[in-house]
Amino acid sequence: MKTILSFSIMCLLAGITMLTGQTHHEPLWPDGVPGSKDVPGYEAIVDSSDNWVKMMRVAHPVMDYYPAPGDGRRHAAVVVCPGGAYGLLAIGHEGVEIARWLNGLGVTVFVLKYRLPNDAIMSDKSIGPLQDVQRAIRLVRQHAIEWNIDAAHVGVMGFSAGGHLAASASTRYDEVVYEATEGVSARPDFSLLIYPVISMDAAITHAGSRENLLGANPTEQQVRLFSNEVQVNATTPPAFLVHSMNDGAVSVQNSVRYAMALQQHDVACELHLYETGGHGYGLGRSTNTESTWPMACEKWMKAHGIF
Repeated sequence: MKTILSFSIMCLLAGITMLTGQTHHEPLWPDGVPGSKDVPGYEAIVDSSDNWVKMMRVAHPVMDYYPAPGDGRRHAAVVVCPGGAYGLLAIGHEGVEIARWLNGLGVTVFVLKYRLPNDAIMSDKSIGPLQDVQRAIRLVRQHAIEWNIDAAHVGVMGFSAGGHLAASASTRYDEVVYEATEGVSARPDFSLLIYPVISMDAAITHAGSRENLLGANPTEQQVRLFSNEVQVNATTPPAFLVHSMNDGAVSVQNSVRYAMALQQHDVACELHLYETGGHGYGLGRSTNTESTWPMACEKWMKAHGIF
């Protein structure tokens, strides 16, 4: 059943809260969304008709705050970017379920409901999601004391197109896409990229994600700027990547190219390639080996002192 919700911060995800328990919805831009166009009636839609929860028509981004269990310590934090080809957000298995898993490891989570590129509501749709993820990371650091977060261990995580956004946050964190006043860095301390779209190169990109973000005919300059494998440098944060060899939606070459670029710049990286799994499996949906990636990720985070 599809439910159209009037957009207010406290009730945006009311239909999902019953499934997820208590959480807090933190607006990213309480004083106005940068580069936005006012379109009356443009409202968020939450749809669970096919047994997976997704959100569309996001114009007013929020992040859902899932605090780690209270134990008196400051915790690492992860901003999670669900996938959906920049046309929807898979907020169930690539959002809420991820928050529950990371909470179990003692990590505070912010599931980011970022704006979905649309010329109708944005003056430049290509930078809207990047504005949102930069703002989210800065807000987490700005409120680190209040939210009991270790400001030196704030990471970003993304799935599919959300992986492109997370990689963009990792390679373009110092690019000025809005007038930042928070006084803290937008650089993630680490990134977790799960079957990510990395490149806008037509040879390996996900065509739907590219068109939704850049339009049908992007310039060569746009393609290069939004291809994260060519934006890597020595200051790009360490990354953990997961991909399946039989991914029919997003070529495994996206993860391979990003890992190779990190290696070339002496940036720590771990890439797990699985024989099966396809695409969009979240924490895993079978007994095959791709379902073991959360355990590998946990070990990687521990090895890097994240928790």
